[in-house]
Amino acid sequence: MENKEIDFEYFKDKLKKEEERLISELKTVGRINPDNPNDWEPTPGEKDDGTADPNDFADGIEEYEENTAILKQLEIELNEVKKALERIEKGTYGICEVSNEPIEKERLEAYPAASTCKKHAQ
Repeated sequence: MENKEIDFEYFKDKLKKEEERLISELKTVGRINPDNPNDWEPTPGEKDDGTADPNDFADGIEEYEENTAILKQLEIELNEVKKALERIEKGTYGICEVSNEPIEKERLEAYPAASTCKKHAQ
């Protein structure tokens, strides 16, 4: 089923811009995992070589933990955007994955990566 009322190019452009924004934000708190290019890992804090001030080292650990939390949320959002772009390519974008009914335009406008209608949103 295809939602013929949807301007696919408009939402594709919107999703691409969101993807770029998320990647830019991810780069501020992490890096692409060299062992798995589809995964991000938080940027480590300062390493203690025995000369670091204990407060600086503690700040580095705290920064790493904050980066981990931020990175996880950004990575979830990025994956949702990528899935939405895949749905555009498959022709299933704008269709609720639960009811197979069209997703409301205002929902897609507010959250272009939405995969469910308002009724089935979690």
